[in-house]
Amino acid sequence: MRTAAIQLNSNAQKDRNLETAGRLVREAAGARAELIVLPEKWNVLGGPEALVEGAEDLSGPTISAVRGWARELGVAIVAGSIPERAAGEQRLYNTSCLIDADGDVVACYRKIHMFDVDVGGVSYRESAHEQPGEEIVTASAAGVEVGLTVCYDVRFPELYRILAVRGARAITIPSAFTLATGRDHWEVLLRARAIENQVFVVAPNQVGEAAPQYSSYGRSAIVDPWGVVLAMAPDRECFVSAELDLQRQDDVRASLPSLANRRPQSYRWPQPAGVGDGR
Repeated sequence: MRTAAIQLNSNAQKDRNLETAGRLVREAAGARAELIVLPEKWNVLGGPEALVEGAEDLSGPTISAVRGWARELGVAIVAGSIPERAAGEQRLYNTSCLIDADGDVVACYRKIHMFDVDVGGVSYRESAHEQPGEEIVTASAAGVEVGLTVCYDVRFPELYRILAVRGARAITIPSAFTLATGRDHWEVLLRARAIENQVFVVAPNQVGEAAPQYSSYGRSAIVDPWGVVLAMAPDRECFVSAELDLQRQDDVRASLPSLANRRPQSYRWPQPAGVGDGR
């Protein structure tokens, strides 16, 4: 299966973002991609006010547009993530949907881990306007089982192990990964998640500046189960693509059977030992 990661420099102008995304999706489909993945908050990226104003439910114009692209082009699309306004909820969800080649929404994942950090001189508090999801999600795309995650999730390896144990052969990580952390952590984390779970990782990222304080690292990447970077984007809006060789994945899992050699009966969650509690 050939996959593509779309790299965008989204902002608060939704019409502009959808036009650019649609153009690049068509270009990726023209390059024979069967699974195309958009980045985090690709339809609207900005401060809390912009996200609230631009939020939609899953029947809104953004997901409807992606469903149309998928149906028209005959490809599966992971619609990155969008700020979702759910009925009866005060805070938004950060939601990633998988749409099949018939234009049907086959799975939606709501980002579990909130980016509440201080980095690069900027304070990020996603939980002030977003709420975490609770469900771990896999679904089939173009005949391949895909695990859905979003950005900051990549720092939580237990999520990725569960996706692999549930049968994911590829995991998507649509992101708006910051420049400050991306320089040191982006490629390392992507390769680590791929190696330890023997999965393909498809990680489209935002690139460049967006108001009020976003500075995204770019370098969207596709990584194979051995940790080899198959494709990495330059520092501009574009797409990169690569072939996911499932036979190669089978060979890796057979020759170095770390997933098969797990001993879950020996694993116990420890009591917290002062991590993250101020000690």
